[in-house]
Amino acid sequence: MEYGLIGEKLGHSFSPLIHRRLASYRYDLVPLNREEFVSFMKAKEFRGINVTIPYKKDVIPYLDEMDEAARAIGAVNTIVNRGGRLCGYNTDCPGFLYMLRRTGIQAAGKKTLVLGSGGAAQAILAALSMAEAGPVICVSRSPKSGAVTYEECSRLHRDARLIVNTTPVGMYPHTEETPLNLTPFADCEAVLDIIYNPAETQLTAQAKSLGIQASTGLSMLVAQAKYACDRFLENTQDDSLIETIMEELKHV
Repeated sequence: MEYGLIGEKLGHSFSPLIHRRLASYRYDLVPLNREEFVSFMKAKEFRGINVTIPYKKDVIPYLDEMDEAARAIGAVNTIVNRGGRLCGYNTDCPGFLYMLRRTGIQAAGKKTLVLGSGGAAQAILAALSMAEAGPVICVSRSPKSGAVTYEECSRLHRDARLIVNTTPVGMYPHTEETPLNLTPFADCEAVLDIIYNPAETQLTAQAKSLGIQASTGLSMLVAQAKYACDRFLENTQDDSLIETIMEELKHV
């Protein structure tokens, strides 16, 4: 295998379309169960891969190197095989920062709720720290390491001004689901959902119905893919390509 994406369920992925536009290499979808994941990582039969749910933390023990940013985040979504040495990076963090810039949302000084506690959440937390958001409250179904439950979130943190969904709740094909009822959050100014399929989730649709600025995650997806491609090929393409690819995806 040359390049591709590993994860548990990948039928919804736009990644092959994006990477075909970014470069001329072959890019495959490789769905893996837990047992297959272990065998795949041990075999190292790839030049570069992206990693999605639920393996962004699980890949770390198989790496020979991690850059400082990925190590600090504690999650990896991009791996480059350099002569048998697996090198890990996180392009979700700069991808989310691109999404923030593109939407014009100012996170600095704003109380923020981050829904989810997986590998994507770790990258978003790092990005929000860079954007000087705060305080930042993590919300999880199984709270640990300071996270609060969804019930506590709706009861104690109604004054949140920014809400970011990093969970897969509402993603295709379960598009009728939503991770949170936004009605209690009267002070909320913006909602960001990193899901990109569907283009409008139940969460962002409700936000807009309440007069709250909202965006789903296509810009983050394309941006993180572009930054991953830069790692794969060890070159840097201009960020304007992100907007070009986004526009093309609207017609797919």
